[in-house]
Amino acid sequence: MNIEISEIANLPSRFGDFKVKAFKEGCKEHLVIFKKNLDETPIVRVHSECLTGDAIGSLKCDCRDQLEHALKLASKTNGMVIYLRQEGRNIGLLNKINAYALQDKGFNTVEANHQLGFAADERTYEIVIFILNHFNINKIKLLTNNPRKIESLEGIEIVERIPIIMKSNPHNEAYLNVKKDEMGHLL
Repeated sequence: MNIEISEIANLPSRFGDFKVKAFKEGCKEHLVIFKKNLDETPIVRVHSECLTGDAIGSLKCDCRDQLEHALKLASKTNGMVIYLRQEGRNIGLLNKINAYALQDKGFNTVEANHQLGFAADERTYEIVIFILNHFNINKIKLLTNNPRKIESLEGIEIVERIPIIMKSNPHNEAYLNVKKDEMGHLL
């Protein structure tokens, strides 16, 4: 892996005062948001980019709620959020919007990805292991509902899985049910 790593910078935010560091993997630039005095076994959220949810507040998903919850928790517990640039489960923004259009026609999120020629979830997590090793972290409390994240962090001891359950709304209920029923999310 050829990874470029930035310096550490301060990032005061509405969720608390953080440090940030960027990791460039090919054309993807990931961001690590963390407290200066990380816990020995920090709470870590691996969050994949969702422009429509994170930035615009889409009600089709629970991404923004999860991100904000994770940042608040990281601030309170000296934890970390690893923000991965894997838009639309790593199919990219253009394809994600095409998947949205298919969902508007009645396909669920998994079916829409399949219609576009993608797996239900194209994300990978090798960079997370690299980042945690860079910070000399080998034990974490993982804030996730996704069993693939748990399974993929080889060499990292997950001492606890912390659920991240957000309140559903009429626009994301079916989406959350598909994540649970078809993708095995622990909801």
